Amino acid sequence: MPYALFDTSLGRCGLAWTRQGVSAVALPEPQDALIAYLAGFEAVVGVPDGLAQQAIDGIQALLDGSAADLSSVPVVLDVSDFDRAVYDVTRSIPRGSTLTYGAVAAQVGRPSGAQAVGGALGRNPVPVIIPCHRVLGAGREVGGFSAPGGASTKQRILAIEGVSGFGEPTLF
Repeated sequence: MPYALFDTSLGRCGLAWTRQGVSAVALPEPQDALIAYLAGFEAVVGVPDGLAQQAIDGIQALLDGSAADLSSVPVVLDVSDFDRAVYDVTRSIPRGSTLTYGAVAAQVGRPSGAQAVGGALGRNPVPVIIPCHRVLGAGREVGGFSAPGGASTKQRILAIEGVSGFGEPTLF
C-alpha cells in the first residue's frame, strides 16, 4: 500500500491508500512520526493516483476553509461492525454541524454507548474523511481527540469549518 505526505494549512499530513480507497490519514506531527504511523499500515512511499489525489485535494481544501465534501472518498477499513456503524453516522454529519457522542450512540442503536462511540472514534484511521472532529461531548464539550495535537487540533478544525462557538472571539 502506498502513502504520500502533503502540506495543509495545519501542517504536513499523510495519506495511505489502496486501489479501492483510503486506508489511513495522518494529521500534522513531526515527519518521522507521520511516516511511522503510515508504515504501521504496511504502507511505503508512493505517488498519489487519481483516488489518492482526490482525497489529498479534498483534505487540503477542507483544512483551508473551503466547503469540501469528502463523503464520496472511498475508504478501506478493517474495523468491527460497531465501529463501521459509528463511522457511517459520523460521516453523515455535514460540514459546520456537530453531533454528541450520545446522539451517535443512539443512532447506532446503543443509546447508553457514548463512551463506546468515543472509543470507536479514537480508533478512526481516517480522520477528516470520517469527520470524528464533528462529534462533541454533552454540553458541546470538545471531548477527546486522538489525533496529534489532541483537543486543540479538533477545535482548530471546527473553527476552520465555521462551527459556531469555535474560533470566535469571546467576551471573557
